[in-house]
Amino acid sequence: MQIRVGFELTLESSAPTPNAAVVQARQQSNVHRLCSEQWTITPEIPLHSYIDSFGNSVWRWTAPVGTMKLRYDAIAQIAPTPDPVLADLPGTPVDQLPDEALIYTLPSRYCPSDLVIGEAWQLFGDAPDGWARVQAICDWAHSNIVYGYGNSHASTSGYEAYRDRRGVCRDFAHIGVMFCRALNIPARYVYGYLPDIGVPFDPTPMDFHAWFEAYLDGAWRTFDARHNRPRIGRVVIAHGRDAVDTAILTSYGDSRLTGFTVWAAETVVEGQATTTLEVR
Repeated sequence: MQIRVGFELTLESSAPTPNAAVVQARQQSNVHRLCSEQWTITPEIPLHSYIDSFGNSVWRWTAPVGTMKLRYDAIAQIAPTPDPVLADLPGTPVDQLPDEALIYTLPSRYCPSDLVIGEAWQLFGDAPDGWARVQAICDWAHSNIVYGYGNSHASTSGYEAYRDRRGVCRDFAHIGVMFCRALNIPARYVYGYLPDIGVPFDPTPMDFHAWFEAYLDGAWRTFDARHNRPRIGRVVIAHGRDAVDTAILTSYGDSRLTGFTVWAAETVVEGQATTTLEVR
């Protein structure tokens, strides 16, 4: 099946200001394949892009004085089935991990796993190593962390969200990553789009969504401690050690985000026409 995803953001700048953004959907991931995309910048200004060390596409530009708008629209192909659940999947011993996965076993800015090693083994050490142990982490976070807008701020770490027992989707992802790493399970932070497919409609304005992936039995597997249920329609924008590596927008000066809209919805393709069933 295909879904339409995209966003529009508005920046106000009092002086020419360098900016960087990680907002372009990945060409493909373990959950989607990009079919088409387009973007516009108003007013027209040069946009430079590069691929960072995590394989994410990063855009760079200098925002002019005044107002600028950045709009992105894409069609992605996804499986029409929910996230796979492989309950009996074993873990991967550390000595058998590929070299590139080792970085995801270490503490990072928002996932200070070294602070919770004792608690991690106390809470989750009895669960079988592998999928069951990661799922136990998700079950605990889903049941014990209160979700709500305003429950955290830009500098809140996974440890602080765990300590305060509250957060938003990025905090649930950070908590999941933090505890996995404390248990020697490689885990990485992921963010992207998640439409309301196969679930009750959510009337609140759509935003990007954060989840995480754990490396189990030779591959990265999707987990979502915030929703804690298999979902349809994930489109990955970026992944990294934590939210630092996947920052939506970084402004090197006085650029203020004054408008932000996100959409993600199933589409029906008929010949050359694409009909959006729902956009918000």
